[in-house]
Amino acid sequence: MHTGKIKKLVRDRGFGFIADTDGREVFFHQSGIVDATFDALNEEQAVEFEVEQSPKGPRAINVRIVK
Repeated sequence: MHTGKIKKLVRDRGFGFIADTDGREVFFHQSGIVDATFDALNEEQAVEFEVEQSPKGPRAINVRIVK
């Protein structure tokens, strides 16, 4: 599992970016969120996630809010 913070949310399009603790920025789609809704996320919120390779580059999946 990776950890990071929500860097940017594009609410009207249903996606965002996570700033990984490794310093990279990872795309995520609302369909990759578990145990929460997209509307429950806020910028700078701590999350944990897994990374998979997609045709457009790394993508975060199984995104969970760190409590």
